[in-house]
Amino acid sequence: MFYYMEEQKLISQKKPAFPINQQLYDYLTDYNRNIKIPVFYDDLLRFAGAIVVYDKNGDDTLWVRVYYAEHERDEIDLSLKRMYLILHADGSEDSIPFLTVDAIDYCTFGNSKPFRIKIRNILNDNHTYLYIKKADASRVYGLELEHILSPNNINFLVYKDTLIEEHVLGIPGDQFVAENLETVSVSGKKRLSKEFVKFNERCMIRLLGDMRSYNYVIVASYDFDQVEYRIRAMDFDQQSFEGNLKVYYPQFFKENYPFVKMVSENLQIESVEQYKKEERSAIARRIRGSQERINDLMDCMVNDNISTPAKIKQLKTDLIDYTKDKNFKKCNSMGEILKVAFDFVTRNYENVNTYIIR
Repeated sequence: MFYYMEEQKLISQKKPAFPINQQLYDYLTDYNRNIKIPVFYDDLLRFAGAIVVYDKNGDDTLWVRVYYAEHERDEIDLSLKRMYLILHADGSEDSIPFLTVDAIDYCTFGNSKPFRIKIRNILNDNHTYLYIKKADASRVYGLELEHILSPNNINFLVYKDTLIEEHVLGIPGDQFVAENLETVSVSGKKRLSKEFVKFNERCMIRLLGDMRSYNYVIVASYDFDQVEYRIRAMDFDQQSFEGNLKVYYPQFFKENYPFVKMVSENLQIESVEQYKKEERSAIARRIRGSQERINDLMDCMVNDNISTPAKIKQLKTDLIDYTKDKNFKKCNSMGEILKVAFDFVTRNYENVNTYIIR
């Protein structure tokens, strides 16, 4: 059954930031995620003032556009251009004369309080965004798991206490509901329903929480005879922190009710089960195909502290009830829980699939 919880408050407290320990830094170095950068998050906090950013309808976006003292602006602009070239190219500075920093926005809403940097190529007027945030171990684990286990690669870098992320293209889910959902064709809603079911399953398996409609985007891709949809997470603060298993299901948030309703209206129960199996199988294949990297990441996570004992206890109890796998009972960390969950998914995939060559 596909439904949402309107009454129950799923997230009861603000998640604290967890520092990146040495083992995780070593992992990031081994996989080219840890790299020297020319500007730190704290450098950008030295802005002299800010103005509110409004959307096209005149509503407050919860972002403010910051500006800096004249003696600092040139240095900050140059550092941000270098940051862009490190993230998207090889770090060489040949293209710096063709880049300009159009805007630096700051958001005080949410856990990460990011800076959003708009970089424009003055030769062709193309622009893109990058985000600079305070580094947090939960967010780093979430980004890595997204890169390895979802259909989407994601580019990010870490240096000391600063995290740099590329922009995730797409229409935020809440905006899509308000402006686009009604115009989607009947066949399009069926394809979007399929994608929401898969996204729902993917988040649960890799324990990515708080996927309310403003924390993911809808991406439309035009095939030769139809429009395909993909849902991509863009906020990874709530990776493996909460104890309530429902937090890891997007379907249980009231903000996602329009999508849940759409699934109920467009897919039969048999189809929902089929798409859940497809997503579990896809994740199992990705785990098998990146086993060494997953093992290295899980070794970091097993030894890390990214939640509380009470939440760990609650989550493993919920997972035992859901999967009937007693191996969760031995878990003492979120990393151990996730490792057992991945073993459960791959084991079931291998046991069911009689076509695997062993």
